[in-house]
Amino acid sequence: MLTWAALAILLLTVAGFLLARNRAVALAGDTPSLLHSRPVYHGGYVALWTAIAGFGLLLLGLIVTNILIGMALYGGLPAGLSEIERDLIVSDGVALSRGTLASRTDEARQAVAALYGRLTTLQIGGLALASVGVAVFTLMRGLGRVAIPFRARTRFERVVQTLLMISAGIAVLTTIGIVASLLGQTLVFFSEIPVLNFLFGTHWSPLSGVHEGAMDPQKVGAIPLFAGTLLITVIAMVVAVPVGLFSAIYLSDFASARARSIIKPMLEILAGIPTVVYGFFAAITVAPFLRDTGAAMGLSVSSESALAAGVVMGIMIIPFISSLSDDVINAVPQSLRDGSYGLGATKAETIRNVILPAALPGIMSAVLLGVSRAIGETMIVVMAAGQGANLTANPLEAVTTVTVQIVALITGDTEASTAAGPAFALGFTLFCITLIFNIWALRLVRKYREVYD
Repeated sequence: MLTWAALAILLLTVAGFLLARNRAVALAGDTPSLLHSRPVYHGGYVALWTAIAGFGLLLLGLIVTNILIGMALYGGLPAGLSEIERDLIVSDGVALSRGTLASRTDEARQAVAALYGRLTTLQIGGLALASVGVAVFTLMRGLGRVAIPFRARTRFERVVQTLLMISAGIAVLTTIGIVASLLGQTLVFFSEIPVLNFLFGTHWSPLSGVHEGAMDPQKVGAIPLFAGTLLITVIAMVVAVPVGLFSAIYLSDFASARARSIIKPMLEILAGIPTVVYGFFAAITVAPFLRDTGAAMGLSVSSESALAAGVVMGIMIIPFISSLSDDVINAVPQSLRDGSYGLGATKAETIRNVILPAALPGIMSAVLLGVSRAIGETMIVVMAAGQGANLTANPLEAVTTVTVQIVALITGDTEASTAAGPAFALGFTLFCITLIFNIWALRLVRKYREVYD
């Protein structure tokens, strides 16, 4: 029913645009210059407010009523239950009401299911009628404001500007919310575990020997995880940066139009391959190849090595660096190339001394994107580098990364309250390291930025 309500609001929005525009045209008659704003702005103003009123009430109503339904479900439970038992009864009751599988079926769960069914029926019907009714009211009110002196363009642009400000505010609040959620659990973790033990310890096994939620401070050293993340990221960038940058230079300044039309789409296809496919490629093809090659050369290469994961991750990052660098290099004014050629420089000298310095900020941004992509990758490392925390600088050995350990902690069999502490601490620490790195990189880009006419 809510889908039909949304469709009705959408149709009302289109109808509002057409009716308001036609009414403005009719009011102007044969002299459109009488209108303060063009008819399209009258239509846009009415349509915009109709959509905001209808969809806004629908979204806000869903949020508020879901909170109220949750409070009602929990409020009807018997006293004396633990939080986990209450959550389980409510989730099972909701599952029963929706016709899906529940862990148990008893009187309490059936009561929750019956109450949830009644409340959701009331919620859906009430929200559908209210949102469509508000949209109709807003449409009629907007049509009544269409007049020759009405400043529709000013009002329309003001509403759009307000929506843009709200969108920017949502982005900022989302970032603050993410940081706050990480910070809260991290502070709880660090109230039990010394920060220095976590940041500079060399042994990572936080869940080994856990008894009643207590952790051994000597087993939560994250240095092996940071070292593994850095090692795999460095290997990936050693592969991705030269190949991506050189391919971008070739495509922008050396390749013919036909070659560019073939090579560039082929490179960008790599960006659309799922990471699990890269993980299979690393585990089934690259890792055995490196192991057999190392054995032939007398080297001991682990079946799950940082080298295999880093190489495949670098292949995955190539299209990001190549595509962005190509766009940046093509954005360098042709006048700079012509001036360099006019002074007698060769194409290679022009690229090295003129084009690359001019495109350096954009190239640095592409490299930063690649580094962020490498730091946050999980699936390739799980399948190709392993999950054991190993403090080593040897790329031929198995290592693990911060993101892999976060996933292992959150999805493990250990109680969530016990595993959440080290997982959130790792996430917050990685966030801080990435933030510091980005600030440093932005300062570096700003230092070498050059402005060309």
